Parts: sequence; C-alpha cells; structure tokens
Amino acid sequence: MRKTGLVWHELYMWHNTGNHAGIMPPGLTVEPYEHAENPDTKRRFKNLLDVTGLSKRLIAIEPRAATETDILRVHTPDYVAKIKALNDSGGDAGPFTPMGRGSYDIACLSAGGVLALTDAVIDNEVNNGYALVRPPGHHALPDLGMGFCIFANAAIAGRHALDVRGLPRIAYVDWDVHHGNGTEAIFWREPRALTISIHQDRCFPPDSGGMEAVGEGPGKGFNLNIPLPAGSGFGAYEATFDRVVIPALRAYKPELIIVPSGFDAGAYDPLGRMMMHSRGYRSLTEKLLAVADELCGGRLVMCHEGGYNAPTVPYFGLAVCEALTGVKTALDDPFAPMHEGLGGQELQPHQEAIINKAAALARAIPSVP
Repeated sequence: MRKTGLVWHELYMWHNTGNHAGIMPPGLTVEPYEHAENPDTKRRFKNLLDVTGLSKRLIAIEPRAATETDILRVHTPDYVAKIKALNDSGGDAGPFTPMGRGSYDIACLSAGGVLALTDAVIDNEVNNGYALVRPPGHHALPDLGMGFCIFANAAIAGRHALDVRGLPRIAYVDWDVHHGNGTEAIFWREPRALTISIHQDRCFPPDSGGMEAVGEGPGKGFNLNIPLPAGSGFGAYEATFDRVVIPALRAYKPELIIVPSGFDAGAYDPLGRMMMHSRGYRSLTEKLLAVADELCGGRLVMCHEGGYNAPTVPYFGLAVCEALTGVKTALDDPFAPMHEGLGGQELQPHQEAIINKAAALARAIPSVP
C-alpha cells in the first residue's frame, strides 16, 4: 500500500457560484437554476471516500492559504488586486467565472491545498496524493479568470516546485475534457515544464487546444495537445496514454508529475461528450503511477478540476484514489455496466488518426533542458 495524501477543506464547498442555469446567468430570458460548478460533485466524492472507508487509508494534508507571493509567480498584480477587491461583494473573475463573497479567500485556500500536497510529495511525507479542491484552476490565465477557474492551482504549485523547491523539470498530464489553456499559457515559453492536455476537440475554449500549439521560444516543443474527437471512449484514451503520454514523459524525464484531474470526460457529463468510465480512470492512473515510479520516485500530484454529473463523478474519483493507494474497497461502481456498454468504446479509426499525429509530436520533444 502506498502513502497517499488527501487535501480537503469544508470551505471549498462554500465557494458560491450563484444560481446560474448551467453556465448562463439568469434573467428574463434564462430561468434561474444552479451553476454547473457547484459543490455537489466534490462533496459526494468526499462522502464516497468516507462511506467506503478509504478516507481512513489516506493521509490528511492540511491546506494552507496561498500567499500573494505564491500567486504572483503565475498571475499579474492587477489581476490579483481585482480578485481581492471582489472578495466582499462577489462578481466575475472573467468569462464564465462567477465569484461569491469570500471567494478570493477560498481560491487562495484551493491553490494552497495543491501547494501543500506538492510539498508533501517532494518531501516524501507521502508518495502521491489527491487535492480535492475548489474552485478549479486549469483555465485561469495570468491576467484573467476563465471557465470557473480563479487562480491557476496546478500552475502555481508547479512554479513553486521549480522556483522554490528547485526541481529541474516537471510535467503536466491534464485529462479534463476541456483544454488546459491556462496551464499552457503560463508555461508557453518554459522548457522546464512539459504540458500535456488530452481533451475533447474544441469543446472549451472553442478556439484553443490544437496540435499546432507546441510552445514558443525556449518552450517550443514542450506543449503537447491531443484534441480527441467527441464520442471517444476508453479505447481512445488508453491508446493516447500508451502511444503519446507515456512516451512523452519518458523522453522528458520529469522530477514531478501533476495531473489536473477533471472527470468531465466521463460518460453522461453535461459539459462534455466523451465516454470514459471508472475502470478507465483506474487504468490511466495505474499507467501514470508506473511511469512516475520509473522516472521520478513515484512523485504524482493530482488536483481536482471539472466533472459535473453529481451521481457518477464520485465513482470515477474513488477508482483513482483506490489506484493511488493500491487499496480496492468492497464497493463496485454501479454505473459501470452502462458506461462500459456504450457503443464505440473501442478505439475508432478517426480517433486513431489523431492519436498517431500526436504521437509524432511526442517523438519530436526536444532534448531535456
């Protein structure tokens, strides 16, 4: 059994995104409902860890609030000042990114939770871990919130690992259904970070995430996008990992792997059109654990991003945490037969064509800096 950390704080659930109808603000033409990024999926994920008893096998990592110094390694001073000014009133951090009262404080705690887990992994207090944080982070740009994300949690932790902890190289493997455009932008010219995003083609943001985006200047070749077609199932994701992700990591040899872990590529998610299932997420996690053991002493940090189907997301998360710990609980995913039985789960020719193009980019990753 591995030593696996878990970051959790009740205040993460108090980040208030309001009564939007999915992603749309309510008004005379949109009846009020609930925001897509609400506490339910995260709270139910934690509840399932408790109910199965897996929480007792996880090592609690106490989150700290990220300092302005931490945040300014990634974000601009004007943007941080704007978010701080909205803390008492709420407002919009950027497109599709509502804030409630206290959201600046909670966003600092979210980023700080990933920082705390990163330090614990680097210091060998745990082998790996899952930061079940909120609000998410992988769409946040240096000067703009986007897609429910206020601060770039994973990127802040990565900068800390590079600039404060002195790691020479880190890698990101973002399996959220949406393109990790914020992480890409932050490390666009940075050869010390390999950024990999596996996402649904042009799902969000609709104008980013193409394979032609490979980085710039000293960072050229160290950004890798795999825009899978809508309807991709486990067969496509498994082939992507086997042919693109794992070879790219082996070529780059990171000292730490960070996974922005969204579960919105899961079947039936309202904001994605993919068909991943809990067995698939377990398998991908096991592949990452194996390559982390091979390359960087098992150092693997996962931080929560998207996933908006409250009944199913907890079972995807449980499968990941079971794989991280090496402990299988007595609970089986009740949704698995339906998800695994969906037509087209096998790798399809049009999906394979995209994966093969991405594999060529992975083979062209420059020599490690």
